Amino acid sequence: MSILKKLASQTAIYGVSSLFGRFLNYLLVPLYTYYFSTEEYGVVSEFYAYAGFFSVLLLFGFETGYFRFRDKEQPKRDVTYSTALLFILLLNLSFLSLIWYLNPGLSSALHYPDHPEYVWWFSLILVLDAVAAIPFARLRAEERAFRFAGIKVLEILITVGLSLWFIVYCPKLRAQGITLWPVQFYDPSIGVGYIFIANLIASCAKFIILIPQLAGLRWGFDWTLFKRMLRYSGPMVVIGFAGIINEMLDRALLKYLLPYDATTNMQMLGIYGACYKLSILMSLFIQAFRFAAEPFFFAYAGNVDAKEVYAKVLNFFVIFCVFIFLLVTLYIDFFKHFVGEAFRAGLHVVPILLFANLCLGIYVNLSIWYKLTDKTLMGAGVSLFGALLTIALNIYWIPTYGYTGSAWATLICYATMAIVSYALGRHYYPVAYDLKRLLGYIGLGVGLYWANLELTPLSWTPAWIRATELLLLYLLSVAWFERKQALSA
Repeated sequence: MSILKKLASQTAIYGVSSLFGRFLNYLLVPLYTYYFSTEEYGVVSEFYAYAGFFSVLLLFGFETGYFRFRDKEQPKRDVTYSTALLFILLLNLSFLSLIWYLNPGLSSALHYPDHPEYVWWFSLILVLDAVAAIPFARLRAEERAFRFAGIKVLEILITVGLSLWFIVYCPKLRAQGITLWPVQFYDPSIGVGYIFIANLIASCAKFIILIPQLAGLRWGFDWTLFKRMLRYSGPMVVIGFAGIINEMLDRALLKYLLPYDATTNMQMLGIYGACYKLSILMSLFIQAFRFAAEPFFFAYAGNVDAKEVYAKVLNFFVIFCVFIFLLVTLYIDFFKHFVGEAFRAGLHVVPILLFANLCLGIYVNLSIWYKLTDKTLMGAGVSLFGALLTIALNIYWIPTYGYTGSAWATLICYATMAIVSYALGRHYYPVAYDLKRLLGYIGLGVGLYWANLELTPLSWTPAWIRATELLLLYLLSVAWFERKQALSA
């Protein structure tokens, strides 16, 4: 239990920093949309849409590769770390050289011939973030969660502060004729480019803070180890791309496949996108769990009771995810106020998307089989199958069922990937997961959700009281069953 408590505490630290960071980033959205036109903000949306794909390419799966081959016997001379970092540095410097050579032709192709600096700034952000990912991975492996979270939060604070300075205060001070030296460098013609500049400076600050971790470069490059890491990490690129397709493709396809006029299609897309964000609590927990669990799974793999611990981790993971599912769905009358009234027509997809993310979290847990057995190529096959399933279901269902079809496609994709991964894991790395227990908790959560729906038109009890009663019933049921299992063990 001490091991599980340690994993839980690490997840909590990553979770708090992620939640804080997401909250501050959300505060930037009204700032940007108030000070820039829809066309100007479209530039930002377009560039940051590329970020997910390039982050996968420029890291090339070596973050996970580092966890797999980390030199635990010689922590003071971690050749795995220096090998991974040198490769990522070389890869990203090559990428920057290519961008330098292709610009401004690339800017013209993207329809920004007057602003080739946008491409250059954005490329620098991508490179700094990719190179920083390896030192961050080492912090996670060394269980230095507070330093990891502190640097991440500082980066976000710098981004927010500089965004306010460049976008709000500099124009006002300039208009008032104030000529402080920082204001003298402000150029109104840069406009939306200051969003990139703020992000770039924050990424530079993060990189500077991580410089002590770069001292590990002196440990050198192991060519034989690199080839092993490349064989292991290469398929992770496919897994990463497939994951982005599963996560983001539905919102890209809705605009083109919905059977309405262009204006209505965009309205439907807006409703779906806003309601998708109501599943953020589940997404944040899964992200925080991944930060803590990935190095934990690799570090604990050599222990005699590793598989038993992995089974317990999934058990408690499902318990907490079902709790989040019930928290949001039972108190939906509260959470709906996070979106405007016009967007609430899509609230019926929120439970579907929450359940889809629960399945994704289960898949994350189950995916240890291909990471620990070096079967990453097979893992890539599972992810690629999920991506193809996502594409097919969206193309088939969106014209008939609209964005509800997209939500169901997401759920079926993640559930299928979890089932396939479980089946393959039983063969290559069998873990005695307690399926009856897991499915029991999931069934209990779904049952309480449906009970709430059935009781809503019949009950005179205020919705929040009924929701609290059902949530307490879930917690008491879990506590009783877990205690019963502990006594019988």
